[in-house]
Amino acid sequence: MSFLPSGLSALTNANGFTLWHYRTEDSRTTVLAPGYFASAGPMLQPGDIVIVQASDATALVPIRGGAITGGGVTVDAAGAAPALLRSATLLIDVAVAATVTPRAIVLDPPPSPLSQGDIFTTGASITGPMSQITFHFRTATGAEVSAPHTVAVLAGRAVTSFTAPPPAGGYRLLAVDAADPANFALSPPFAVTQPPRLLSETGGLLLLESGGALLL
Repeated sequence: MSFLPSGLSALTNANGFTLWHYRTEDSRTTVLAPGYFASAGPMLQPGDIVIVQASDATALVPIRGGAITGGGVTVDAAGAAPALLRSATLLIDVAVAATVTPRAIVLDPPPSPLSQGDIFTTGASITGPMSQITFHFRTATGAEVSAPHTVAVLAGRAVTSFTAPPPAGGYRLLAVDAADPANFALSPPFAVTQPPRLLSETGGLLLLESGGALLL
């Protein structure tokens, strides 16, 4: 057979170079014979490359001058169609539905006045899905006054009791979600004072209580 113009098409071109594709039932040897592309001479330029899909092979054939072909390079001896890679940019629009679930721990105000040995109740109001709250009673340096108390949340409240430690300032209460330590509430610092002492009276005079302090 001879060259068929309908089998030749340009794939891409840039800077005077064109990549062609030519499909034919002729063999590779026939296509590479001198003069095969003679009728396509006005289109084929020196330096162009033709992907020849012949009956017995797929080859890259360079054009040396006009319609004169070079030796070519066989890339597939089975003659299968060439695999061309294409790329594309896909725009994806994703909509995500979310539900906001508020969670909050609000501590009750610290007890005042508070004296050493007092047993006091402290609590917190709970908003959101929290089932247990751990209460900490700490000194100004962060040391635990006593073991933490973990209590259940009932009707939006968590409540526990502590015994007041020796007199000092800077004590704090800390309430933490037992399931999520990142969710917590810290009270302002408060103080524990000496317990009040009574004075006894003798002969119309106020006497200092043994081991106590005089109150004026």
